[in-house]
Amino acid sequence: MLNAERRTAQRFRIKLPMMVRWTNGSAVGEAHTESKDVSSRGVYFFMPTEIKNGSPVEIVLTLPHEITLAGPVRVRCLGRIQRNEEEKEEQEQAGVVAHIERYEFMRGDENVA
Repeated sequence: MLNAERRTAQRFRIKLPMMVRWTNGSAVGEAHTESKDVSSRGVYFFMPTEIKNGSPVEIVLTLPHEITLAGPVRVRCLGRIQRNEEEKEEQEQAGVVAHIERYEFMRGDENVA
């Protein structure tokens, strides 16, 4: 039996630099990494360590002209970690899937807190 594609949003296989901030209980982590693919509902990226499923996550990235068709756009995404998986291409890194619950476009002068 073949696995049916469950994604409903268009996925872009693109490497984008991004900042990831997450909370796990009282601990807060932050890392700079890059995406493997991006859609309006989720982001797949690499981390040197797993992040607990269900952990809240904030991701800041810049979508390029190829996606926006209107020039680069900085976006802050808020969501939760959906799953972690070993990534064969990136031996020492875990592939992480974050489900995006909401996102906001950032002004050019707006800094990440």
